[in-house]
Amino acid sequence: MTDKPKVLLIATRDTKEQESKYIRECLEEAGVEVYHLDPSIRRTVDEGAEIGPERIAAAADMTMPDIRALKHEGLCLEVMTRGALKCAHELHHDVGLSGILGLGGSMGTALATRIMQSFPYGLPKVMISTMASGMTRPFVGAKDIVMVNPVCDISGLNSITRSAFRNGALAAAAMAHDYQSGETGSKPLVTISTLGTTEKCSARIRRSLEEQGFEVMVFHTLGTGGAAMEQIIRERDVAVVIDLSLIEISEYLHGGLCATGPERGKAALEKGVPTIFAPGNLDFLVAGPLAEAKVRFPGKRYHEHNPALTAVRAEAQEFRNDAEHLAGLIRNARGPVAFFVPLQGFSNHDSPDGHLHDPSLPPVFAAHLKQAMPPGVPVIELPLHINDEQFADALVEQVIAFSKNRSEAASQ
Repeated sequence: MTDKPKVLLIATRDTKEQESKYIRECLEEAGVEVYHLDPSIRRTVDEGAEIGPERIAAAADMTMPDIRALKHEGLCLEVMTRGALKCAHELHHDVGLSGILGLGGSMGTALATRIMQSFPYGLPKVMISTMASGMTRPFVGAKDIVMVNPVCDISGLNSITRSAFRNGALAAAAMAHDYQSGETGSKPLVTISTLGTTEKCSARIRRSLEEQGFEVMVFHTLGTGGAAMEQIIRERDVAVVIDLSLIEISEYLHGGLCATGPERGKAALEKGVPTIFAPGNLDFLVAGPLAEAKVRFPGKRYHEHNPALTAVRAEAQEFRNDAEHLAGLIRNARGPVAFFVPLQGFSNHDSPDGHLHDPSLPPVFAAHLKQAMPPGVPVIELPLHINDEQFADALVEQVIAFSKNRSEAASQ
């Protein structure tokens, strides 16, 4: 073992022997030490991989003949993924990886990115994949994975794929050379969820907290941002969470495009992280083009945000559903929670300058939330709009209070 940065190369040699050999050469020329993990299923290619199929199968408590006998590509992939995950983390424990580079089509991408997603934020992750030109969300998820489109199929070397493979390898090598593990801030960390329609509020909160010595991470809640925030909360020591934009929860309940899933909102509550909620962006649902929105959500009020996206006005029933769901989540909270409700509107759309303003509806949400909320959780109603400076300042004051209480509890 050398003192060069260690990069894990994930590629099947049974179908991509020539391509993976070329990428390995590019990596080694760039000054990194390569460990090739080969999760091939069809056949074993002798030599060339530090971690071969038999070792991966054994890590999953099977043999390659057993895996091939499954005769089902999905089942085979699941077993090899399980073994590859174990092998990759054992390697990381032994040598200390500074980067991961994957090569594959849909199957290889599924396996390689599962491994990448299991490694911490900051560790360089590059995936050269035929899936990079379109359907990337299942593979990137909430992690910092760079995807490179090879343009052509991964089937031999030509003037285009050579460039794509080499560029991907050089990118991974360059990041590996400069990678520093274990980088976390020394300042107390606050996470904030937002959208452009609550940006004025989140920006003021961020600036105020940074001036007072906090590190602030802001997440854009269009389906993946909230999931990323949840993962950060689970992985890191977060001081306070400000869940300002709850649209991903409402989208999950009502079938909008930005749904994140049933786990959204649970991480901080389950971990006991002090949490501040505000109903940012609950006033609308996100649909596709206007004609599609009218079919999907008939009889509503619509605002054509752009040709691809339409904001659909949420009404009283959606608010009631949201309030009951949020109260149900908060009922299981292990730490302090405060819920702030701006009675003059929940987003830019729900303002006098917006296109879906309805001042009669925020009080409906507040009333139902108070009724559904478990005892001991304050619902603070303010005669403000969510983007008013005073509303942002009220949330900052609550962060300071929660942070002070947390510090005092830790010192006892």
